[in-house]
Amino acid sequence: MTFSRICNHSLCLLLLAAGGASARADARLPRILSDHMVLQRDVAVPVWGWADPGEEVVVAFAGQTKTTKAGGDGRWMVRLDALKAGGVQTLTVKAKNTIEVKDVLVGEVWLASGQSNMGMTVSRARDFEKEKAAASDAEIRMFQTPIRTARSPLDDCEGKWVVCSPETVGGFSATAYFFGRELRKSLGIPVGLINTSYGGTPIEAWISLESQKSRPEFANLLAEWDKRAVTYDPSRAMAAYQKQLAAHKKRVADAKAQGKQAPRAPRKPVDPRDEQHHPAVLYNAMIAPLAPYAVRGAIWYQGESNCGREMREPLYGLQLRTLVAEWRGKWGQGDFPFAWVQLPNYDAGGSGRGWSLVREAMLDSLTLPNSGMAVAIDVGEPKDIHPKNKQEVGRRLGLWARARVYGETISYSGPLLAGCEVANGTITLTFKHADGGLRAGTGAGDSAATLKGFEILDNHKKWLPASARIEGDKVVVSSPEVAAPVAARYDWGGNPAGNLYNGAGLPASPFRTEKR
Repeated sequence: MTFSRICNHSLCLLLLAAGGASARADARLPRILSDHMVLQRDVAVPVWGWADPGEEVVVAFAGQTKTTKAGGDGRWMVRLDALKAGGVQTLTVKAKNTIEVKDVLVGEVWLASGQSNMGMTVSRARDFEKEKAAASDAEIRMFQTPIRTARSPLDDCEGKWVVCSPETVGGFSATAYFFGRELRKSLGIPVGLINTSYGGTPIEAWISLESQKSRPEFANLLAEWDKRAVTYDPSRAMAAYQKQLAAHKKRVADAKAQGKQAPRAPRKPVDPRDEQHHPAVLYNAMIAPLAPYAVRGAIWYQGESNCGREMREPLYGLQLRTLVAEWRGKWGQGDFPFAWVQLPNYDAGGSGRGWSLVREAMLDSLTLPNSGMAVAIDVGEPKDIHPKNKQEVGRRLGLWARARVYGETISYSGPLLAGCEVANGTITLTFKHADGGLRAGTGAGDSAATLKGFEILDNHKKWLPASARIEGDKVVVSSPEVAAPVAARYDWGGNPAGNLYNGAGLPASPFRTEKR
């Protein structure tokens, strides 16, 4: 081999080596591990990311240093020892590159999820200008995931941590923010909130396909979606859409000529497997990427999209319990605290049966360990599915957390049915959480006022209005038209008008005593 060929051969090897080195990827972190984040105190905190297989990674934070190597798939993770709540620090990750995550706090972190009432922002809530002016608290921060779907679980998502201020609070989830503010006032430490919500979505979209396939009760629901996917024809769907669009343009022109509001445009067709209603698609895109980020617990505000669908309403309780169990397993933090908002009053038309059934499923799901529920039957708006009083919803969730998670001795729930006894033409109901005594309203002197919202079932299976009176921590229900009552119910319907409260001013949950 000539000298020239030897040189050329060596140059090629050097270029190949240089190309190989430049092809190595920088270490990176998931989006949720980013500037302004809040880390959970008092637990081992996972820090994870990706690097070249076998690459050494060193993580330093708050005087701790943890070292590991990326696995064959490039993924790595360390766990920081339990941290104390505190102020601004920097987390450093060193591989062949160095990453600095700045302005990091340690405090309490909560996951907030659901549909549009969880997604509804502070800017749309009651008294926004007042709330905006009072929002100068840099120790409340929120991470928000963009809405999207995925057919299989993702390992990362978009999003960033935002520091609370008058300029930013308008974009925060109102329910999550007012919940976090309640904790912040009580605990006096930083609060981080992770908002992952998507309007108009059913609960089955937030549960993995594996979990749903493991339950025979969900088979018909899954089969319905499988059939839609098999029969979906993109060309035919697009042709139908073009016809709808042409008709829509004519309706818009007619509306404009008549000075009327333009009708809503038809939706562009989407493969059923990519719809936000499809089972598991939001779990894949908006839940899976967030784990195992350490959290204290989760709050959930959803259910409207499962009302009015006869196949789905009876499933809701099992779906909620499946979701809670799966998320707890995904995070690997045991039975972490999980609370939900019971659906508020809303004039859904007809009997409101679906809303009642979903509320009942939520009440029954309190059998789950370490679970809670904010009753919201008195803070809805009959004609608006997005009630503006998110302050009270967040406060009630916060009362539950303060009492059950952080150990404060305070009232945190309205009256919940504990038992019933049928005798001598009456039904006597007993309640848990009759704190300060039962009331017909929220005032201290309301115990003698007229109770509303009670009905009684006769032996012909007919529900009739009933009179009710308070006797200590009991309510006695009767009707002169029903000599032998079978069951009682309270605040049953979409927009009921019951007024049973406890002395803490918290409303009773709707219920029925009949066997389901």
